[in-house]
Amino acid sequence: MFKDRIDAGLQLANKLISYKDKENVVVLAIPRGGLPLGAIVAKSLNARLDVALSKKIGHPFNKEFAIGALNLNNIILDDNIEISIAYIEKEKKRLREKLRKRQAQYFKNRSPIALKDKIVIIIDDGIATGNTIRVTAQLVYDQKPQKIIIAIPVAPKSTVQKLNAAPYISEVVCLETPFNFQAVGQFYMDFDQVSDEEAIKILEDFDA
Repeated sequence: MFKDRIDAGLQLANKLISYKDKENVVVLAIPRGGLPLGAIVAKSLNARLDVALSKKIGHPFNKEFAIGALNLNNIILDDNIEISIAYIEKEKKRLREKLRKRQAQYFKNRSPIALKDKIVIIIDDGIATGNTIRVTAQLVYDQKPQKIIIAIPVAPKSTVQKLNAAPYISEVVCLETPFNFQAVGQFYMDFDQVSDEEAIKILEDFDA
């Protein structure tokens, strides 16, 4: 059990200490929940901080259940679930419109960091299926980084195994892989939602 995202971020930073003071490290946080942790890790490692924008695709009958994920360039769908092409196309259009708006918010006063030849540490506050973070890793891989590390406080063991098996992911750092995993929030005492405004402020304060 983590006290809050600050506690989880400090514990993750401890695990990643071997990357401290390396010139080419970039911490890539998944907004919104990943940003409080990402800022702590980036500060601890003396690394740069940026955001990765992606969205999960929810099941038509249960939006919380991810059947895939996408960003502005890539899409990943779960092989084991049969969903109509019409639904996928509709969600793709809707979610990418949201991502375009979010990109305009997050990159209003800054440009994305080029990730070629960088050690990229992708951080979120926890993952369930891992689809969102996998599509993020694929997009990062397209930019030809030196290596990609996924760093999360908590995830199901099966998801960690799936990430470890991905050829474009070099390493997975996960603090807890509990047996009875239902949702990320069950492993935090305080798991209040992070708003876009709060996340953008964290990013701007880090850059200041």
